[in-house]
Amino acid sequence: MSVLIAPSLLSANFLNLQKDVEMLNRSEADWLHLDVMDGVFVPNISFGFPIIQKIRGATTKILDVHLMIIDPERYLERFRKAGADVISIHAEACKNPLESVKIIRSLGARAGIVINPETPVNVIENLISQVDMVLIMSVHPGFGGQSFIQETFGKIEAVKTMISEINPGVLIEVDGGVDLLNAGKLVKSGVDILVAGNTIFASPDPLQTIHLLKNIS
Repeated sequence: MSVLIAPSLLSANFLNLQKDVEMLNRSEADWLHLDVMDGVFVPNISFGFPIIQKIRGATTKILDVHLMIIDPERYLERFRKAGADVISIHAEACKNPLESVKIIRSLGARAGIVINPETPVNVIENLISQVDMVLIMSVHPGFGGQSFIQETFGKIEAVKTMISEINPGVLIEVDGGVDLLNAGKLVKSGVDILVAGNTIFASPDPLQTIHLLKNIS
């Protein structure tokens, strides 16, 4: 399969979000990536259920909801009802990640587990058999526009090995500092889904940038 492109709406124009979603609907983007921040797990606050519901009503693309929140199990059902197709939770933010993953899947959504740059991959080894996706943060979560952390490539390799041994169908997503310079190397290293924010929305031609990412070699 070709790489999936998931534009991060955290970098969109929130005064004209409908226009940006309509642009993404016309684009080759596969998923829309929605970062939910609580101001506790990360030092920033983004958006919640009402925004996701509005976006759900404006697109047929997959909504990839990334929960940067403490104790996400409190809200999983509400995010699913708001329109999330994929729900990803941080290994560092859950009391019981395995139980939370099972709840997500029982709600009919795909489940992702997320690890921060400083989190070793062995933390998620017992979850690989239960998840649909591993999201590897290639920046420190909470802010857009950060530089890509080069050590991410070693982490991708380790996760790829773990997946191949335990559950080969699991997808790898990378979020943070993804651009046209590193996208090709990321795909070659085994990444299935590229999340890109500023690279797309700060581009003079977002449709062309998405096209280039989608067809990276």
